[in-house]
Amino acid sequence: MKVLVTGATGYVGGRLVPRLLAEGHEVRTTTRDLDKPAPWWGDRVEVVEMDIGDERSVDAAVRGVEAVYYLVHGMDGGDFEDTDRAAAQHVATAVDAHGVQRVVYLSGIVPEVDHDDLSAHVSSRLEVEEILGRSSAVVITLRAAVLVGSASTSFEIIRQVSERVPVQTVPTWMDTQVQPVAVVDVIEALVGALDAPGPSRHYDVGGPEALSYAGLLDRYAAIAGLSRPQVEVPLLPTDLVGSLVAALTDVPSPTVRALVQSLHHDMVAAEDDVRRDLLPAGYELVPLDDAIRRSLADPRVESADDPEQADPMGPLPQDPSWSSGGDTDASLLARSADAVRGAVDRVRGT
Repeated sequence: MKVLVTGATGYVGGRLVPRLLAEGHEVRTTTRDLDKPAPWWGDRVEVVEMDIGDERSVDAAVRGVEAVYYLVHGMDGGDFEDTDRAAAQHVATAVDAHGVQRVVYLSGIVPEVDHDDLSAHVSSRLEVEEILGRSSAVVITLRAAVLVGSASTSFEIIRQVSERVPVQTVPTWMDTQVQPVAVVDVIEALVGALDAPGPSRHYDVGGPEALSYAGLLDRYAAIAGLSRPQVEVPLLPTDLVGSLVAALTDVPSPTVRALVQSLHHDMVAAEDDVRRDLLPAGYELVPLDDAIRRSLADPRVESADDPEQADPMGPLPQDPSWSSGGDTDASLLARSADAVRGAVDRVRGT
């Protein structure tokens, strides 16, 4: 099948493309700059120039393909909702114009609460799903929460907070449940979505275990060999938590703040039809502890020689520089501790 992968140089897309090639699919990817260095698999795909915000370039990129992977999300600015809305509409219009048979969209878990209670991040993801769903194609949406894997934004936040903060200040409202899933399981489901039965629908994708976000931080610390006692603090404002986490990590600040807003609700799978419809018979999801261990691989060992043979759970050459792992030098730990104490003092009014 000839498929277009938007967001192919992103975290999931960069791992999905070689998997699609291995399955024998013909892959087209997009870039905003054709002079930009290609990923390690770049010589095996067709590359076209596309700006997701430009309707004409989207139309040209979609022309001639049978399926589109929609892996584009805008969380790096205050107007990301408008940007996501326009981008989804451009793709839906092009899909209709060129008779594309299938669209596969990777979204986030949508908690079972009133729409008005959804975070801006989740609300925008849901709106994109609805826009794509109004197109003429069969649209298969995968909804996942925390993706476990080196260079995953949500995993890197966990990694860097755990490694940089010697005492973890946990808001009492962060007792909600989350269901992490290994990125290799998500990739497998994305590949399976090309052949999933219609009509259009969404699938929740979660790993074998659900736990609180604080519990996830604790689990990471134990597996990474860190001693990170937790202190529950009541009444910590969400905006303050988002700003604090953004200051302590290398992940882009707007992305961190958007994700923190989503932690007020349980982010767990409401059904597991993905096992029946998208995953191979007998497929076993990666246990959480194994997923974390595989994500902690040394990048100098895993991906330096042959990324084709590297574990997709670990680092790969196209991953962003800020995902190289935590920095645990003494001065950074001291600054982190000062930041945590300052945040607590602001809330307590001392």
